[in-house]
Amino acid sequence: MTSTTPESRPFGEILITAGILSEDQLRVALREQRHCNQPLGKLLVELGFVSEATVREVLSESLGQQSIDISKAIIDPQAIRLLPRDIATRFHLLPLDFDSDRQRLTLAVSEINDIVGLDRVRSLLPKNVELKLLIAGESEIDRAIDQHYGHELSIDGILHEIETGEIDWQSLSAADDQYSQPVVRLIDAILSDAVKKDASDIHFEPEAGFLRIRYRIDGLLRQIRVLHKSCWPAMTVRIKVLSGMNIAETRAPQDGRISLSVSGRPIDFRAACQPTIHGENIVLRILDRQKGIVPLEHLGLAEDHLLCLKRMIARPEGIILVTGPTGSGKTTTLYSLLNYINSEKIHIMTLEDPVEYPLALVRQTSIGESAKLDFANGIRCMMRQDPDVILVGEIRDAATAEMAFRAAMTGHQVYSTLHTNSAIGALPRLLDIGVLPDIMAGNIIGIVAQRLIRRLCEHCKSGSHANSGEMRLLGLPDDRPRPVLYRASGCEQCAYQGYRGRLAIIELLRIDAGIDQLISRRATPQEIRNHAIQHGFSSLVDDAVRRVLDGSTSLEEIGRVVDLSERM
Repeated sequence: MTSTTPESRPFGEILITAGILSEDQLRVALREQRHCNQPLGKLLVELGFVSEATVREVLSESLGQQSIDISKAIIDPQAIRLLPRDIATRFHLLPLDFDSDRQRLTLAVSEINDIVGLDRVRSLLPKNVELKLLIAGESEIDRAIDQHYGHELSIDGILHEIETGEIDWQSLSAADDQYSQPVVRLIDAILSDAVKKDASDIHFEPEAGFLRIRYRIDGLLRQIRVLHKSCWPAMTVRIKVLSGMNIAETRAPQDGRISLSVSGRPIDFRAACQPTIHGENIVLRILDRQKGIVPLEHLGLAEDHLLCLKRMIARPEGIILVTGPTGSGKTTTLYSLLNYINSEKIHIMTLEDPVEYPLALVRQTSIGESAKLDFANGIRCMMRQDPDVILVGEIRDAATAEMAFRAAMTGHQVYSTLHTNSAIGALPRLLDIGVLPDIMAGNIIGIVAQRLIRRLCEHCKSGSHANSGEMRLLGLPDDRPRPVLYRASGCEQCAYQGYRGRLAIIELLRIDAGIDQLISRRATPQEIRNHAIQHGFSSLVDDAVRRVLDGSTSLEEIGRVVDLSERM
């Protein structure tokens, strides 16, 4: 391990300043170094003065270089094949992930300035492949090399190994030499494969004679594998061990969480286990921090929507609601809004069920049975913490709604979600929960309703001019020039689906004085809608049509997500 930073500040001095090492210990290590000429970091670990994890973290911080805990990392078999074992062993480096789209290899290295080793690696790779380096402990890397280079890591190879060999049940939960157990590698390979395919969920579904594995990709489930039912008991045990569930409990639902490093970045998996007639059904929700927090400008909003949303955020007190069904991207939008206003000048607090993505400077609290805290009591407690902005995960009952509106009325800005089909539909829903019209009027800043639609694959989409029926669905007069509409085709880049990735469509209802007046006298949703349209309101269908006309998606896709029947 290297012993100096780019500023040539001695590594030992950094450890003393951090309170990790004493001057006497450093003196002993430096004397020892004169005899054996080894890197100081390695010597300090061998002498037992510091742990390898501490050295890794301090080096990472002082060098401004990202580090990785390899014991919690999932290794990409494609990356392992790029580098021979003898090179990895000689220079203490481990290939972690190969991104074929970006042509980038992520490497764990113990010595960030090992020019000879890195040059040797570059000579073995194609010229267009770039390297991303992460710092790791030398012994951690050596242990990982023994594990991963000695075993099959691809899903097909592991399945063949399982079919021809015996499963050692004891080693499923053992910490030592766990990679000798193919089921351990199989679960790792499936998790890695799902992250690489941009899945949002992994479904393990036992049937009478087999196990079905499906990924939810771009909002739709896709069958990936069918395995023999004999594999499932061992796989269940492994997932439960990883997520901290009780492996002895098979008749009650359980929840858990897994934190791993996949493709060189931290990924969390939220696990939920449900007993069924054919065995335990397990669903893993994939929480990728890099993709979960999107800058507001990158949400793909229309320019007038973005401007209106920023105007709403600028108001110092009141409630902003984000509505939509489960899986419509409400959490991502809320995090984008918080990230936009987040600064040292304001105090933001959140109540979530559970916290999905950690945000710097934001005080985040998970609620649930284990926390002995619900939304209503949580808001009451947070009001004593002097917050400027409060995020409430969901308004689902009268007590939570009452506390959220009380917070808004006492000078706080409140963000929350609500399960309704449209922005205007949130108003009767709040009345149904038990919020009085007089309290609603004047305290709601605005309501955002959203859905997620699939984006057409740029490599294979095909276009043709709209026909009369399509012009009618788009709300365009038949005598105007016919636009080119694109359709899904399917190619290798999009796994022959025709779509790759998703984008948000939204409707934005800004509550002005006129709507406040209509709310206070319990006007019908249609009256509120007519007033909003007169003042520039555009619906989800209008935003979806905008996305069809700019070539981002197809008419078939928006018909799947929003109701076009009124235009027929």
